[in-house]
Amino acid sequence: MTDSNLSMDEMLARASEAAGFLKALGNERRLIILCNLVDQELSVSGLNERLPLSQSALSQHLAVLRKDGLVTTRRDSQTIYYSIGDERVRQLMQTMYTLFCKG
Repeated sequence: MTDSNLSMDEMLARASEAAGFLKALGNERRLIILCNLVDQELSVSGLNERLPLSQSALSQHLAVLRKDGLVTTRRDSQTIYYSIGDERVRQLMQTMYTLFCKG
C-alpha cells in the first residue's frame, strides 16, 4: 500500500491532505449536502427545500465545503449555485452510495 517512489515528507504531505479531505466529509449534514450535489448543481434555496437544515446551518456547512475545495460556486444574477468541485468527491460519494445506500 506504500509507494516506494514517495519520500516520507511527500507521504506526510499527502496524508495531511487526505486527513483534511476526510475531516470535511466527516459530518453527516455535509455528506447529505454532497449527496444532493452529485448529479446536479443547486442553489441554497434548492438545497434548503431538500434538507432538514435551517438556512443558517446550511450556509455554514456550505462555507466549510467551499473553503476545503469540495464544492464550487457559480453566480447567476443574485443566485449562487453550488456543485461538487472535486472529481474525487464525486467518486467517493458514488462509492459511499453503493456501500451504504443501495439496498
